[in-house]
Amino acid sequence: MSRNARINTLLLVLVAALAVLPLALGLGDHKEEPFTGADAEAETAITEIDPDYEPWFSPLYEPPSGEIESALFALQAAIGAGVLAYYFGLRRGRRQGEALARTRSEADPGSGDGAGTEADADDAGADGRPGGAARRDAAGEPAAARHGDGGPAAPRAGDGTAAGVRAGAEADAGGSGEAASRRRD
Repeated sequence: MSRNARINTLLLVLVAALAVLPLALGLGDHKEEPFTGADAEAETAITEIDPDYEPWFSPLYEPPSGEIESALFALQAAIGAGVLAYYFGLRRGRRQGEALARTRSEADPGSGDGAGTEADADDAGADGRPGGAARRDAAGEPAAARHGDGGPAAPRAGDGTAAGVRAGAEADAGGSGEAASRRRD
């Protein structure tokens, strides 16, 4: 049994003991309502100490019975538990996603980080990315060739200019409308 499994089992046993021991030991048998809330206990104690005490505030909503009050309290606890579970699940999912991305980037050194082999450098193409094969579209053309006629004024993905950065972003997002129509043909 792993360490985490032992800790979880111990915690479950402790929670079960906290729920069962008061019942088994008869704690609260001397009271009319043995398991009332702290608010009711405080109200009883205040009334015994000062019978003429007037509360400063009155509740905004007074449930018609103790069962409805208990149900509303349980609903409040369930909503809080749901919010906490969502938050911790979201954090765990993000952490696992980051770990997966890190693992993938370590497993594929030729993905544009400059750590490719000489064969990868020889295969670099129109997008000018060192250390990795040039990106190609569905027709097999280099990604930068999709933008314009390839003349000196045409922006090229990865050329360092603002237009080149936009061209690279379009290439990553599937290209321009012209390239998309060319792919459909």
